[in-house]
Formats: sequence, structure tokens, C-alpha cells
Amino acid sequence: MPPRRPADQDLFGAPEPTAGETTPAGAPRPLADRLRPHSLPEVVGQDHLLGPGGALRRMLDRGALASLILWGPPGVGKTTIARLLAEAAGLRFAALSAVFSGVADLKRAFDEARARRAAGQATLLFVDEIHRFNRAQQDGFLPVVEDGTVVLVGATTENPNFALNNALLSRCRVLTLRRLDDAALELLLARAEAETGQPLPLSPEARTALRALADGDGRNLLNMAEQLLALPEGTPPLAPEELPALLSRRPARDDGPGTEHASQISPTITGDRGSELNGLLSAFHKSLRGSDVQAALYYAARMMVMGEETAPTIFRRLACAASEDVGMADPQALPQVLAAWDAFRRIGWPEAHLFMGQAVVYVATAPKSNATHLAFTRALALAERTSALRPPLHILNAHTKILADLGHGAGYRYDHDEPDAFAGQEFFPDDLAGERRPEFYEPTPRGFERDIGKRLDFWARRRGHR
Repeated sequence: MPPRRPADQDLFGAPEPTAGETTPAGAPRPLADRLRPHSLPEVVGQDHLLGPGGALRRMLDRGALASLILWGPPGVGKTTIARLLAEAAGLRFAALSAVFSGVADLKRAFDEARARRAAGQATLLFVDEIHRFNRAQQDGFLPVVEDGTVVLVGATTENPNFALNNALLSRCRVLTLRRLDDAALELLLARAEAETGQPLPLSPEARTALRALADGDGRNLLNMAEQLLALPEGTPPLAPEELPALLSRRPARDDGPGTEHASQISPTITGDRGSELNGLLSAFHKSLRGSDVQAALYYAARMMVMGEETAPTIFRRLACAASEDVGMADPQALPQVLAAWDAFRRIGWPEAHLFMGQAVVYVATAPKSNATHLAFTRALALAERTSALRPPLHILNAHTKILADLGHGAGYRYDHDEPDAFAGQEFFPDDLAGERRPEFYEPTPRGFERDIGKRLDFWARRRGHR
């Protein structure tokens, strides 16, 4: 028979240390753990809940902490806030993880909370990933929440309207935690440097890129910072492009034309033939871009002479050129290439040379524009730097009453109900709106883009941006 646990011992062992307690001297601790806030004012990025007038601040000021569901992405402080709430409200902190717990664990936790309550000590029960409990397990919380045995604080990354049952939601207040914005992430980096006593070996541009890589996740940011702080002393400031390799992260985008990407879409032809093919492929694409239809036909034929297995290479390159170099100057270029490619596969050589020749001629003689390629490249660069910005609430769907109460969909105007099917609303996040609104796509005066440019000018004038 297993030995009995002491009466004052919590589920899964001794009571967890509260904020402010330390681990034994010399025990290794990750930087993110060492920088956990010791009080609610130290929590970053959640001022809408913890600042003056915030929901949690008001509850604590009234001395009436309700049961809560903390809904937010990873690394924004859900666990830390729960622990500090318990300390601020004078409650005993107990924790469970829905990943590792079952009905028996819940019953034991409730029994321990009842025993503490009988001794005059209230309990805050924190349940991480509460959405992983099934409906029957969620129902198990109802009586202990209703009678005050525990103040329940559940954490979830999933929309509670769909992940939790209505009975539990009706007994809890749902609070939304936000991704950490750029200012909050920079504050964490400053704390990391103060804690370790050394600056991060980053150029200003790389520091910005590091915050973008964190994607609003403070724990992720500090884990990456810890890797960088472990680099040898005297490491020169790093550039943004050096970060992905050092942090074992794949860049969010390719470097564009002129890189190894050209080789990646080639078939498996190795040795001297592979080198010859890549050279012909480069000449072919540049002939297409330069509108030299005769040279483009010649280099396509040169590659086909090497063998029918080069056909996928030619069509892949044609598809790339149809989008990168023709784009919206003739939006039919890409469908023409894909239709020819499909016909080539269906018919086979030698008759299929008709379809390949038609596609080559179409792309080579089409009006040229790389405006869409440049536009998306610019958008990707800005997205990397601003990935924590939230879209404006009026364009977010209010699927449930909770979301509606948070302001989702408020003030949205349905464009089809407006003159010219254009309401002129703002769709960018607040930090990118108005005068800061970016202009990624700049159509050329060539081909179909002439008409697109006129439309964009009309809409911009209606918005008051021109």
C-alpha cells in the first residue's frame, strides 16, 4: 500500500513555489523562467486587463476575484498572471495540466481545496490547456466553482466558445490576452540584458528582426535571446539575415531571383548535364523577361533536345515567368501556361511541342510587369516586422456573444450595400492605418495594369488618401 501523503501536500507533490521564491542556489534555470514577473505590475503587454481600469485590476480592487478563462496565444503570460492573481488575492495557488490529468486527479484536487477551505484558506485552481478536458470533465468543475470551493482560472489557446461547454462558460468570465506588441517585446529584451549583464550581439535591424521572429510570444523571444547571449564574447553585431541559421529557423521567404531557387525547381539531372541545363534555364528565363521570343523558343528547344524529362523544368520556369515577369500586365499568361502544361502531359511528345511553343510565345510576347512580385515581397517584409498587430475589430467576425461583447464586427459596413460597392473602410491594423498606410502594389502603365491603376486611384480618392 503506498504511503499516505501529508495532509498539507498538494496534488503532484509539495506546494509549488509562489512568485518570489527561488530555486536552490546553482540550479540551472532558463532565462524565460528567471525573468518571470514577481508582481502584476511587472507583467508586460496586458495593460487592458491589469492597468488602471482593467478588468483584473478592478476585481482585485474590489476584493472579488471571479472564476476566469484566460484566452490567448502562447507566451503572453497566462500562467504567470494566474499565479500572481492568487498571490494578490491571498489565495492558495494550485495547478493542473489538462494534458496529464484525468477525473481522479480533478477529484483529488477538489478534495484538497475543500480541506483548505475548511481550514480557512481559499484556493485558486489554475488549469492549463483547459480546452483539452472533455465535456464530462469540464462539467466536473461546475459544483466547486458554484459553491466557491475554488476560484477557477483556466488557460486556453483555443476559442473558448467552441472548445468549452456553455455550462462552464456561464460560470466564468472570459478575458482575452493579446500577443505582445513590439514595445512589450523590446522591454523583455532590455530585461534580459539587465539580468545577464551583457548586451545582445545584434545590429538595430537584427534586433527588430528578432522581435518579428518571436511573433508576439514572449517566451519564444527570451529563448532566442538566450541562444544569442550564449555566443562567444566579442561576437560582432549580427545582421538580420544571420538570425535564422543561428536560431535554427527557416527564413520566412526566399531571397528572390538570382539565388539557388532556380536550381530547386529543376528535375534531377546531375553532373555536366545538370550544369548545362541550369545554364540554359537561366538563358531561357532572361529571354522571356526580355521579350525576345526567338531566343526563348531556341533555349526551350535546346532543353527539349536534352530529353523529354526536361519538360517539367521548362513549364515550371514558364509559370514563374508568367507571374514574376508578366503578372497583372496580362493576367491570362499564367492560365495559358498551366493549360499548355496540362495538354502537354495529356498528349505527349512529339505533338505536345505545339502546346509548349504556344506557351513560350505567349509569355515572351506579353506586356511585362513585376509589380505583383515586388508588392508581395514588400508585404512579406512588413509582415515579418509587424506580425503581432491585430486586425481592426470591426472586420473580425463576431461568431458568439463573447466576441460581440469584445467589439468584433462593431461598425462593419457591407460593401455591396454602398454606392459603387465600396464603403471605404480601413482594413489595416491601427498602427498601419491612415498616413502610415503602406502602398505595396504600384501597377505599371502597361497592358491590363493600366486599368488596374485607374481603379486603385479611384478607390484611394474615395478613401481620402489621395
